Amino acid sequence: MRRDVFQAIADPTRRAIIALIALQPMTPNALAEHFDTTRQAVSKHLKILNECELVKQEQQGREIYYQLEIDKMKEIDKWLEQFKKIWESRFSQLDDLLLTIKKQEK
Repeated sequence: MRRDVFQAIADPTRRAIIALIALQPMTPNALAEHFDTTRQAVSKHLKILNECELVKQEQQGREIYYQLEIDKMKEIDKWLEQFKKIWESRFSQLDDLLLTIKKQEK
C-alpha cells in the first residue's frame, strides 16, 4: 500500500525527522536520540517516510543511514508553489489597499 505524502508530513515527528536528515544522513539510533520516544517508534516513522519516498536508505556496513530524497521534496514544493503565488497576490492587494487608505487619511 502506497501512502499519501501529505499525510506523512502532517505528523510533527516525521517533519522533525525530515529536518534532521536534511542536514546529514542519520541512523535510526542517532535519530531516536533527538526524540522522547523509542527507537522502534522512530523506525515506524522512517518506514512511513520511506514508503512515501521522502527518504532513502543506504547501507554502510552494519548500519542503515537514512537521507532525504530531494526530488520528492521538490514535488511537494512545486505543489505548494501554486498556493504561495495566490497568497503573495492577496498580500500585494492588501498592501495596495492599505496604502490607498493611508493616503486618503492624509
